[in-house]
Amino acid sequence: MMQAPVTVLQANTKRDTGKKAQYGNIMAGKAVADIVRTTLGPRAMLKMLLDANGGIVLTNDGNAILREIDVSHPAAKSIIELSRTQDEEVGDGTTSVIILAGEMLASAEPFLERNLHPTTIIRGYVRALEDAVRIVDDISFPIDTNNRQQMLNIVNSCIGTKFTMRFGSLIAELALDAVQTITVDHGEGRREIDIKKYAKVEKIPGGAIEDSRVLRGVMFEKDVVVPARMRRKVHNPRILLLDCPLEYKKGENQTNVELMREEDWAALLKMEEEWIQKTCEQIASFKPDLVITEKGLSDLAAHYLVKAGISAIRRLRKTDNNRIARACGATIVSRPDEIRESDIGTGAGLFEVRKIGDEFYTFIVDCKEPKACSIVLRGASKDVLNEVERNLHDAMGVARNVCIDPRLVPGGGAVEMAVSRGLSERANSGAVEGVEQGPYRAVGQALEVIPRTLAQNCGANVIRTLTKLRAKHAEEPDCTFGIDGNSGQIVDMKELGVWEPYQVKVQTVKTSVEAATLLLRIDDIVSGLKKRDKLAPGQSSKPQMDDGENVDSERMLAE
Repeated sequence: MMQAPVTVLQANTKRDTGKKAQYGNIMAGKAVADIVRTTLGPRAMLKMLLDANGGIVLTNDGNAILREIDVSHPAAKSIIELSRTQDEEVGDGTTSVIILAGEMLASAEPFLERNLHPTTIIRGYVRALEDAVRIVDDISFPIDTNNRQQMLNIVNSCIGTKFTMRFGSLIAELALDAVQTITVDHGEGRREIDIKKYAKVEKIPGGAIEDSRVLRGVMFEKDVVVPARMRRKVHNPRILLLDCPLEYKKGENQTNVELMREEDWAALLKMEEEWIQKTCEQIASFKPDLVITEKGLSDLAAHYLVKAGISAIRRLRKTDNNRIARACGATIVSRPDEIRESDIGTGAGLFEVRKIGDEFYTFIVDCKEPKACSIVLRGASKDVLNEVERNLHDAMGVARNVCIDPRLVPGGGAVEMAVSRGLSERANSGAVEGVEQGPYRAVGQALEVIPRTLAQNCGANVIRTLTKLRAKHAEEPDCTFGIDGNSGQIVDMKELGVWEPYQVKVQTVKTSVEAATLLLRIDDIVSGLKKRDKLAPGQSSKPQMDDGENVDSERMLAE
């Protein structure tokens, strides 16, 4: 008797298993790599993307491109995630990671066709990764982070592939100044460089891009509370930072007060006034020139502060307040009763409110030891400024990496070529035996995709250039020759001065190999799973009527 086929999954569920799933993942990896392949190197092409709101993004930054693209394949999604990780971790190498990961996956295809088990391929890949990191360690050399010219050269070679290259070393200098400003030395060689929190980029359309600069202090888009009567310029200000409201505290919800006599109402108002007056007197006793609060500040409090000759700014962002605290040495106070003399910030040299365009901007600058800074970017249009900001972010990432781990490797595909040669030599010498040898060699060949793509993007003869480069690396053991991304010629990277931070290079190789091994392990893809409606037992799936009890307060508000 024939047995009926058993279906475990629902009818509308799509399932790919075995080879089909692996080939699907490899195809997805290649497709994503092809999107950003032309954006590698100094002769990179730009991509124009239309976002959901109809705005345009013009960029050749791998991460920015892939962030805007909407993909449906799960493997493609995980590869796109790589560029985001790389961007957060080291700030540069986002395009290289995607291209390498795609190439690593493509290199595994012939082995799968020969029925080699994925775990064997992965073993070969992991072994090759360990040896590759060792080879990069041998090539790398230390650098003096205090030598400004050397640091500028490194940052320049890393953003030489970007749109801002035409402005010379301007972006590199901005990035280096910002990173050196916010570096905090904890001793024993430990440094804290938090770009995200303490280096804020302020984009102001208008002016020339050469007007961009790093402020020794902080700037934000706010004006004083009473512009006509409060000072807008103070030299060597005493700054007090608060994160409590300077207005009478209202009841948490609805507060009902029953008053029997008219005098009680006057007494109630008087109490409010007295409380505000007392608070303002407490603040004024410390003689601050500027009071900044993250919360509200009532008209009455502003009146008392004006009488005391104090300028005030209200409703400032928490992050901006933290930056001011770090720049001028103040401590943020939570209650006016707890203010001490040591909480007042005296590190700033100038407080000034200036009008740029139609907006008012507050500058707290000329700080003695600012451990936070604002970078003011000027430029022709919003699109240009956005691209400059992305490039600046990469440049600051590179400067930060070199400050934390001051080791360099040659750029222009020289490292990839040296690793490729090192891996093939080890494979030939019998260091790797058995079936793992094939995948081990494949990693070396896959790394050649970087110099190959560089040659492709600047229109050189790819086969001839790569053959020359291979020969050069085979002749000399410690060769630092790579491809000049502008001309497509083979040049010694030491003479050309193209360097990359060690951390970026190692992270790129690690991330791409690990991502490829992860995707090769997948042998089953199930898609089309429905979200289950979470219903309590005994509850029907009928739409509920709103009786005023189960109303979502957010939805009740008028749109």
